[in-house]
Amino acid sequence: MRAIWSGAITFGLVNVPVKLYSATEDHDVPLHQVHDADGGRIRYQRRCEVCDEIVAYEHIERAFVDEEETVVLTKEELASIPQERDREISVVEFVPNAQIDPMLLDRSYYLAPSGKSPKAYVLLRRTLEKTERTAIVQFALRQKTRLAALRVRDDTLLLQTLLWPDEIREPEFPTLDQRVRISAKEMQLSTALVKSFSGDFEPDNFRDEYQEQLRTLIEAKRREGDAIDTEETFGETARGGEVIDLMEALKQSVERSRAKKRRTRKKPRTASRSGSGAAKRRSG
Repeated sequence: MRAIWSGAITFGLVNVPVKLYSATEDHDVPLHQVHDADGGRIRYQRRCEVCDEIVAYEHIERAFVDEEETVVLTKEELASIPQERDREISVVEFVPNAQIDPMLLDRSYYLAPSGKSPKAYVLLRRTLEKTERTAIVQFALRQKTRLAALRVRDDTLLLQTLLWPDEIREPEFPTLDQRVRISAKEMQLSTALVKSFSGDFEPDNFRDEYQEQLRTLIEAKRREGDAIDTEETFGETARGGEVIDLMEALKQSVERSRAKKRRTRKKPRTASRSGSGAAKRRSG
């Protein structure tokens, strides 16, 4: 991995040199825009509205524009902002882990030690683990002041940028103001349905089915060209319908979930019995 930022975590007189790495990557199949007539790639041009010329990237500056004026800011002027030159991740406070609202979480980054010795890094990591605290920090990255949560993931310090409170929209849905009557039977069935689907979250058990099917479509198109039959490629797919009777839908959902769990439990025992039977036949 390539570091995208380097600096130091600071709190009090403590200084922990670190490098910042992106903790996530996109696994989506890249798709480009093309002309439907000949397959030619569609390219976007940076064109000036005043002189109508195509402008090279090195000649493009940033600007604040309102209705009356345009204030152009050069790269040198933007780089002169003190916060942009700051290379510190400043700890503001240490808070209980449970106080971080998941709604605020934005992007994730790994922090790796960059000094001659990782002792200060390891000490901070172990302290956060022992106290069960998350460090709320501020730092500058890519022309923005970032608020972030610094916590431990396995043996690594993880930095997760946080949205600012005014970036969270308030939910305003008039339909939720209506009074709704939920019967005891409906609540009982709904609770049973939740219990029948209960389990421990294991991310590795899930797949990005859309991307898998997209790759299947691409490979089929490579083989068959325009003669591709998409129904044959994907087989028969289930189509959902509108649920009219909530009680009936809950009952069916509970039964299906229970039946699926019963089938899952039976499979290992069947394999075990057949395996032990085969062993007895070989020993006889």
